[in-house]
Amino acid sequence: MQIQIHDEWLLDRPDELFRGFLLELMEARYGTASTVFCTLFRQKDWHARLGGGVHADAIMDRIVHGAAWVSMGEMNMRRKLGGDSG
Repeated sequence: MQIQIHDEWLLDRPDELFRGFLLELMEARYGTASTVFCTLFRQKDWHARLGGGVHADAIMDRIVHGAAWVSMGEMNMRRKLGGDSG
């Protein structure tokens, strides 16, 4: 079994070249391997952060079908444990 983990998913907005790479990667893994996305962004914001349009549609299509979503809530552990107030 192969698992791939994307930490800080969509922290930086991907450019066109990287969106093409993501589409190929998600297509290759679709239905055959597990992928974990760790992010502070809500799922409803992913499409826009992926640049919208056809690439974002295709990438999201391969991610959301058959996905299991786990929400960790709104707490920011870095702020809680580190004493960061802002």
